[in-house]
Amino acid sequence: MQKSESIKELSIALCKFQGAVETIKKENTNPFFKSKYADLSSILDVIRTPLSESGLSFVQFPKGEHELETMLMHVSGEWMSESYFMTPSKNDPQGLGSAITYQRRYALGAILGLNIDEDDDGNKASEPPKQPAPKIETWMTETQYKSIAAGLKSEDLIVREKAMKNFTAFQVAPFGMKKEYLNELQKLVK
Repeated sequence: MQKSESIKELSIALCKFQGAVETIKKENTNPFFKSKYADLSSILDVIRTPLSESGLSFVQFPKGEHELETMLMHVSGEWMSESYFMTPSKNDPQGLGSAITYQRRYALGAILGLNIDEDDDGNKASEPPKQPAPKIETWMTETQYKSIAAGLKSEDLIVREKAMKNFTAFQVAPFGMKKEYLNELQKLVK
């Protein structure tokens, strides 16, 4: 964070602002996480008057590539600012505009101490990345299954059923099994 030599007056004004600002309604829903949040225009509508009455103002502007700087200023000339980088999900005008709006909303929330999102106690941010589903190699067709099963003795069928229950790589699918299990099943027939 960068700041003026003193932020005493700014700090007093920020305290006054935080005591005066209304609750910001979270009327929008994030379709990915099913959580509520306040959009940028709602935030700006709620903070405009309390900022002015506290002698505070802010500016936000894009800086460099995919970076946004937010500066909070006080009528005394004191200020503080910070910038951060965010990679847009799409590198087209809509993606860039969306990233800037997102950055503006969260930067204002951070610098002014606003409650603009539902609190999930850090659950979304701390979730491990989802692992891709294991790739299925080779599956036995119904005809191959019936042909092999027909060659098994009844006691072999019991062994096969027990093996299927304990075979961790087996994926349940109609008449399907991984190549490794097909090899084991063929050994029983021989």
